[in-house]
Amino acid sequence: MAAAPKKATRTGAGTAGRTRKAAPAPLLSSRPKRPVDWLFLFKFNAAEDPGDPAALGDHGIFDAQGIKKPSYDEDGKAFSQHYLHASSSNPKLAFETSRSALGVSKNDPLGATFAQVYFAKKAPYFVIWNDQFYNDPLETAFSPWGHSKGMLVWNDDGEGFVLQVSTPSWPGAGNIAHPRQTDGNTLGFVRDDDVEVSQHFFSLALDKNGVLDVLAGLHTASVRTDPTNPQIVNNGGPAPIRTLVTHLGQQSETVDVVDVTMSSGARLIAKPSALHVAPWQLVSAQLGGVDLRVASWWEQPEIPSTTRKSALPKCWPDSLAKMKPGAVQIATTGTWPIGAKTPNLGLVGGLGNQYNHAKIGVSTSGTTPLSIFGDMNQQGSLGDGKVPCSASQNGRGGLFFVMSDPDLHDDLTGLLRGASAPVK
Repeated sequence: MAAAPKKATRTGAGTAGRTRKAAPAPLLSSRPKRPVDWLFLFKFNAAEDPGDPAALGDHGIFDAQGIKKPSYDEDGKAFSQHYLHASSSNPKLAFETSRSALGVSKNDPLGATFAQVYFAKKAPYFVIWNDQFYNDPLETAFSPWGHSKGMLVWNDDGEGFVLQVSTPSWPGAGNIAHPRQTDGNTLGFVRDDDVEVSQHFFSLALDKNGVLDVLAGLHTASVRTDPTNPQIVNNGGPAPIRTLVTHLGQQSETVDVVDVTMSSGARLIAKPSALHVAPWQLVSAQLGGVDLRVASWWEQPEIPSTTRKSALPKCWPDSLAKMKPGAVQIATTGTWPIGAKTPNLGLVGGLGNQYNHAKIGVSTSGTTPLSIFGDMNQQGSLGDGKVPCSASQNGRGGLFFVMSDPDLHDDLTGLLRGASAPVK
């Protein structure tokens, strides 16, 4: 991997002497418009940093008329949209000091990034996928569908961005021309309370080849979408992109991992649903056996922490015989502010306001500092005979984006500092 992402080209001459408009991109804000090469957001859980849902009003900015926000918990005990942010313009994690809520306006980073697509009169092309749409527009999907959520956006030249989200049921519509009909489409206004627990959002600018790479990863991961539904797919642009989009929404039978370093320097790893292995052990192995510390929705069937001395998982097919994972340490608590004496962030999965649904990893060995943003929980089996190799996340697909930025890595390592799940 490159030491740092290259700057994405967003303007220039078109192929027929025309001038290209700026490609859709991750945005820090829309007024002024501040595009970046990558953007990371960590939303706190309600126990760590409670919010005030009543202050947001009854109608979300991306919601259809008549859709009212669920009440959740009006005193904020089940509600938080306060967040940390980092980007290519400032890779150090920073707390949003204005106390603004994430994803509810055109000027917070998540809202601005999404709004450029949702409110566009001539919408960029897009694909939205989510295994937990809760029937609007698709039924919730289980194994072997991918455990993956996000949005891919591109223009006529095939340039755009990917937005990985950990939030069930958001987003559920890509443009105001085809709004969500029975549920909210604004973060914090969705019937499923996905602002109670911690969540993460990662966005990366892509050239045409990067868009093609992500589409290949989405197909491999068997993501849940529907290319015929205009609420979540607007297909167009270059012919190779259009063709790949038409093949989405199907369960892939491949066991071949997508592993590609894109022109930005970011690396994409896509786990196939048919490859029945522990997700983060696979990522470690693909990265050359580096040790990882990982936070995810860690809940039954839990995969324990492992060390370099741990035996090779029995759930490890012959296709991976030449690869061995390093240690994978499961973070159960984290720390904010970085450097505080007492870990205070709950990082396991569960029902309640102290839990975490973000999927974040950092390397703890090797010479290259790696930060990893994933779709998948560390749930399933290493092959102890009690839980089958196809169980839970082992039998599902997902995407992992790997970044190499020393400042980002240092701060994420600090955020994940705390207690760990035991080694078994």
